[in-house]
Amino acid sequence: MSAPSFAFPVSLSEKYRPRTVAEFVGLEKPKKILAKFARAPYPSAWLFVGPSGVGKTSMAQALCSDIKGELTHIPSQRCNAQAIEEACYHCHFVPLTGGMHVVLIDEADRMTPAAQLALLSKLDATAFPPNTVFIFTCNSTDGLEPRFLSRCRVIEFSSYGMAGEIATYLDNVWHAEGGNGDGPDLARLAKESRNNVRDCLMRLEVELMAL
Repeated sequence: MSAPSFAFPVSLSEKYRPRTVAEFVGLEKPKKILAKFARAPYPSAWLFVGPSGVGKTSMAQALCSDIKGELTHIPSQRCNAQAIEEACYHCHFVPLTGGMHVVLIDEADRMTPAAQLALLSKLDATAFPPNTVFIFTCNSTDGLEPRFLSRCRVIEFSSYGMAGEIATYLDNVWHAEGGNGDGPDLARLAKESRNNVRDCLMRLEVELMAL
């Protein structure tokens, strides 16, 4: 007899995580650039720069979905020369999705110097893996080699001026999840969270639990 299966609820931040570029709150310039790129993608390297929680990694994953990409995700703590070699070797095979390969490296500013050097040769036009899009995320470019930066298309992610949009978005989530009209001050919540949508959703989740 097989064991019963249980469907565990997911957090609000996961439930409402954007699955496509168009679904993001704010971030109009990044959305415009990446939507245009998604219509006609090509082998390239991109660097998403901005504060934690603004949506850089989620945007990279959404872009991968939009271009029917096959994702290889390398966390910063595992980003070494060997991981880069293995990812690039994999990119020489035809993607199972029928789209492109997408290599996502989070917190690129924490990469080791050896990892950056390994990437320099891979990002050169003569050695660039076929049918591949590299996406790097970072909070700051201070720790990155100028030669590395020169090989990437940089997009700035900023939460500035998003408080009104976030408050409206949170109000929709509040009512969709069964909240009543006596909800928290959503504009204040957005401000206290520094317009970090992920943080806002986690705080809203706690408020909903208190009903």
